[in-house]
Amino acid sequence: MPTLLDRFLRYVRIDTQALEHSQSSPSSLKQLDLSRMLADECRQMGLANVSLSEHGVVLATVPATVPHSAPAIAWVAHVDTSPETSGTDVKPVVHPNYAGGDITLPGDRSKVIRVLENPELQALVGATIVTSDGTTLLGADDKAGVAVIMTAAARLMEERKVPHGPIRLVFTCDEEIGRGTKHLDVKAVNAVCGYTLDGFGKGEINAETFSADLAVVTVTGINTHPSVGKGTLVNAIKILATFLDSLPKNQLSPETTAGRDGFVHPYAISGGVAAAEARLIVRDFEERGLRSHAVLLESIASQLRAANPQARIEITITSQYRNMREGIAKEPRAVRLAMQAMRLAGIEPKQTPIRGGTDGSLLTLLGLPTPNLSTGEHNPHSPLEWTSVEEMEAAVGVLVHLAGLWGTETATGAGEQAGA
Repeated sequence: MPTLLDRFLRYVRIDTQALEHSQSSPSSLKQLDLSRMLADECRQMGLANVSLSEHGVVLATVPATVPHSAPAIAWVAHVDTSPETSGTDVKPVVHPNYAGGDITLPGDRSKVIRVLENPELQALVGATIVTSDGTTLLGADDKAGVAVIMTAAARLMEERKVPHGPIRLVFTCDEEIGRGTKHLDVKAVNAVCGYTLDGFGKGEINAETFSADLAVVTVTGINTHPSVGKGTLVNAIKILATFLDSLPKNQLSPETTAGRDGFVHPYAISGGVAAAEARLIVRDFEERGLRSHAVLLESIASQLRAANPQARIEITITSQYRNMREGIAKEPRAVRLAMQAMRLAGIEPKQTPIRGGTDGSLLTLLGLPTPNLSTGEHNPHSPLEWTSVEEMEAAVGVLVHLAGLWGTETATGAGEQAGA
């Protein structure tokens, strides 16, 4: 049977980078390469009801081993990687028996994973660390989750003495661009709750996420030859630059906030003199926070409209996902049993809000309470991304214990069943 590390290295070498501006589903057809591989591996493993949709969604079931009507649960991960950093030609580097200290990446020696910035490394001396070579991201977000789920499923299929109900495996595309559940039929998952395996480090349970909006600021100017531009030319680039410079500098940004503080984060700009656009992610744990951030953006735009009457300045805000706090509370066993499973695996659980979102945010909104569990991710979306085999292995142990705990429960509601 392939080891956890074998699986992970095989998965990260497949380029599955999502494309934010693509209108296809999945946004990049190369995501289907990994989806097809996972569907084939599920069949080879002997899982039931294996399916692969045209949009790259893979569903499969680890059949129940208990005779009673135990609830079905789902394990969820996404195959795509972030559009922010290249996922092409990933060269994973395995650092066995990590001796401590900073890790210089061999493909770009200017890229250094520093202990000062990654204090979690101090607890992993002697462990096996996996990084990229520094020229791409690694893809642990979320191929660590994919590898953990596939390894846990393989162990349950190999050792059928573990008592558990049906376990649904769900692999999605385009989570990184907010479309992970767009083509997922939650009714087909047919579970009482789900768990996304898409979390940091070890021992964290995220039952609360940011709420998220996308803000697009578009400035339309007037272009003409600069030799005759006096009194006529209206430079959209300059107006957009002023807009961005007017955002708070010492607060309300990712680089100045932590904990439960929200932020407004410009992450992409494009355009020219005639028209320029900035895309900003707007995040907060509370709806009133999102509204306050939107008011701030509109107030900046209003001042610039007054100062530049010939320009058109528009802000479009699109809802992306919402805090899953209330939805998860509807199935209290989801978090309680996850905490118990971690303790059985020798891990003291930590309930932490996640300053981001997962497929679980949208699944919870769709009626499937889905907290997020640690899988060993560190520095996601970056060439400095890394993971450890030991943290991923701990996540596998948590899933096996979690399956057993849910196997002692009794199905009591619609959507719960004991069969394959």
